[in-house]
Amino acid sequence: MKIQSKTSFHALLLAAGTLLVSACNATPAGSAAAAAATVAPAPVASSVAPASPALPVVKVHKDPDCGCCSGWAAHMQAAGFPVEIHDTRDMLAVKQRLGIGEGMYSCHTAEIDGYVVEGHVPVADIRKLLAERPKARGLVLPGMPVGSPGMESPDGHRQPFTVGLLAEDGNITPFSQHP
Repeated sequence: MKIQSKTSFHALLLAAGTLLVSACNATPAGSAAAAAATVAPAPVASSVAPASPALPVVKVHKDPDCGCCSGWAAHMQAAGFPVEIHDTRDMLAVKQRLGIGEGMYSCHTAEIDGYVVEGHVPVADIRKLLAERPKARGLVLPGMPVGSPGMESPDGHRQPFTVGLLAEDGNITPFSQHP
């Protein structure tokens, strides 16, 4: 879905805030009969700059009913990343395929240039990961901290959170702190 006006973009942000209150559909579905993934473009505000050809594609796997995931995708697009949305009702299968352990779950999982990014990780951390290229699976931000990208609060409230570096052996070490 391409957003054509600032009014539509604000409606998307309001919807994301509403989902914050009603709790995003963050629990991965485990049903074998889950719907197959579909690809759709992420929402784009008309004022967002086009994606930079130098930046890798961000493949976002999310439940089709999750609005905060679309907010995170818009955060990535605003930073110049090209984004593909892959809607699926079987997020558990995605997480298992990419090696995301149960204690690391958030509502969406992304693949970026050979790395996995779980949850509402800020773009600055992703840029750092891509610049430093550590030998790791990727970054994880379990849960859905208020104030993280896509989880903005209408009153500006923020929860402190730590983004973890997911090592190839499954261990997690702190990567960045967000007060």
